[in-house]
Amino acid sequence: MERFGEKLRTLRKRRGMSLRQLTREFGFSSHSYLSGIENGKTKPSVEFVVRVADFFGVDLNQLVRDELELD
Repeated sequence: MERFGEKLRTLRKRRGMSLRQLTREFGFSSHSYLSGIENGKTKPSVEFVVRVADFFGVDLNQLVRDELELD
């Protein structure tokens, strides 16, 4: 799951969202948590990974398995 942050950034940009917009969408008060995830400095919780998959409508395996690319 080393590439999760990279994939999150890709999904966010595909949707045309800023980091701040995504932060609000997920109900966080600061964008530092999401920024840390996107930069590979923070490991996401399982619950957050599931929320991301649901929000962006992608298969959970595509997010967590590094060898799989996003559609």
